[in-house]
Amino acid sequence: MSEVGGARAKRMPRAVREQQMMDAAVQTFGQRGYQAASMDEIAELAGVSKPLVYLYLNSKEELFVACIRREAKALLEAVRSAVDPELPADRQLWAGLFAFFTHTAENPDGWAVLSRQARTEPFAAEAALMRDEIVAYVATLIGVAAQETHRATDRDPELAERDVAGLAQALVGAAESLAIWANETPGMTARESAATLMNFAWAGLGNLMRSERWSPR
Repeated sequence: MSEVGGARAKRMPRAVREQQMMDAAVQTFGQRGYQAASMDEIAELAGVSKPLVYLYLNSKEELFVACIRREAKALLEAVRSAVDPELPADRQLWAGLFAFFTHTAENPDGWAVLSRQARTEPFAAEAALMRDEIVAYVATLIGVAAQETHRATDRDPELAERDVAGLAQALVGAAESLAIWANETPGMTARESAATLMNFAWAGLGNLMRSERWSPR
């Protein structure tokens, strides 16, 4: 084969090369952090030259933002695709939690980018967008649970919009913290993490749905 023919054989489609560079960037940022990571490391891991990385993405900051967006989209899609709206509310919440913890366990570098590196300036706004989407989705699941309780008991669970928003924020915050801890704890599985949070959250949600509110006396 001629040199020209060999070069053509090795030439990759743009999408494949971008995927390689993004995978390398997520691994490097996730393991070393944004400040410590270098474009030289990313290029070497991806098997390309540094000028080629800059050709595709103009700067280290732009590359990191692209990583945040890709990993956030993948996480959201994993959770949404796992939830069957035909299932009872508790099974929907369980499916979403299990998908969340499975994804974060199977993609530890991507989760490190989202949960740690992306929370610092100037990237905090990107991370906040991802979190807002997850919170909004969890709020819909809580709303489904409230409606299901109303149909089953013919009693209004009296969950105001503010209650639902607060519960969604609390549940997402707990899931994020638990996922960070689980990824650093040997032997902790996604199923265990999801069950831990499900037992913690569903008992409290169940009381609220039955209008059994705790209050300080």
